[in-house]
Amino acid sequence: MAEIEVYSTRICPYCQRAKRLLQAKGAAYREILVDEEPELRDAMIARAGGRRTVPQIFIDGRHIGGFDDLNALDRAGGLDPLLKG
Repeated sequence: MAEIEVYSTRICPYCQRAKRLLQAKGAAYREILVDEEPELRDAMIARAGGRRTVPQIFIDGRHIGGFDDLNALDRAGGLDPLLKG
């Protein structure tokens, strides 16, 4: 399986949607809560090319983007191959 990182906050509805989509795919992920550890937000912004919103999703170190990007990737059939690693 791929290594998945999801930068999120506890109150973000798009974060919840992204995590539900990954869970529906049976994908394990590591959640990084930037509202609990604000110093990690700077690392997220740097890794995400300046994007400041959550969620920011990475699969095997590749920046996927936010929920809309993840969902579009899934609809285009590109998510399952990435999840297999």
